Amino acid sequence: MKRLLDCTASDFARMSGQDLKQSIKASEGRVLVAEVISAFTPLYPSVSNAELAASFGADMILLNFFDVFSPHVEGLTSAKPEEIVQDLKRLIGRPVGLNLEPVDPDARQAEQLHSLPPGRLASAKTFAAAKDLGFDFICLTGNPKTGVTNREIREAIQTARTVMGAEMLIIAGKMHGAGVEGEAGGDLVAKQTIIDFIEAGADIILLPSPGTIPGITLDSAKAMVDTVHAHGALALLATGTSQEGSDETTIRQIALASKMAGADLYHIGDAGYNGIAIPENIMHYSITVRGKRHTYVRMASSVLR
Repeated sequence: MKRLLDCTASDFARMSGQDLKQSIKASEGRVLVAEVISAFTPLYPSVSNAELAASFGADMILLNFFDVFSPHVEGLTSAKPEEIVQDLKRLIGRPVGLNLEPVDPDARQAEQLHSLPPGRLASAKTFAAAKDLGFDFICLTGNPKTGVTNREIREAIQTARTVMGAEMLIIAGKMHGAGVEGEAGGDLVAKQTIIDFIEAGADIILLPSPGTIPGITLDSAKAMVDTVHAHGALALLATGTSQEGSDETTIRQIALASKMAGADLYHIGDAGYNGIAIPENIMHYSITVRGKRHTYVRMASSVLR
């Protein structure tokens, strides 16, 4: 199995979710995931945010605000809505994943929460629809003010595994409180919660990068990553608190701290500009964790390879 950072578009097209996991593992902490909002007008409307993020060095693209019952990506047109994900994958030559949100109706609210459409909620029906649309992986997490709890994430992992099968790559965890009282800052996730997620069937555990939420230091992030690895899963450290729109120095600090903490993958969020990180910050993050050689090759490689 090739390292993911060495894979071409044709390699990605042949991969199952579990192949993708092994390829990530073989890359030894040099895989970058860029999240983009598919429902917003792109930063530059002549090209989708997903295409822009891929062109600046992202290895994997994660779609946010995507409704599986009304498939659409701003900046793209497709003859059939049900083919939009496959069309995007052909254009960018990268694995494409989806955020689905395990909202807890009984969550203790820390703030006024938003109401989400059924096509963005984590459920058996949305998992089946996501699989049919051709997503390569799913991410069970919460946007701000959604009321996603760790308890509901655990239940959603089990349902997703049942519906989507053993081959689907499942990422799960929270990068911030999502509007829930008692699940924020240093109390965001406990060691047992991480273990529960893995035992429920998660392949990759999403955790906040050091310095992105209060109380998450390099030492505490490393302790969480060590727990993930000790139980056979991979760790994704996420920058999803609008710092994806910060300066280059901050991005490099977060990137290096995340690598020192032992991350297998690095996530950069969608709040830099209009539904995408500042594109240069995607490139800076990539250069920091794997140098210009791998970054420039990823940026330059044709989807025809």
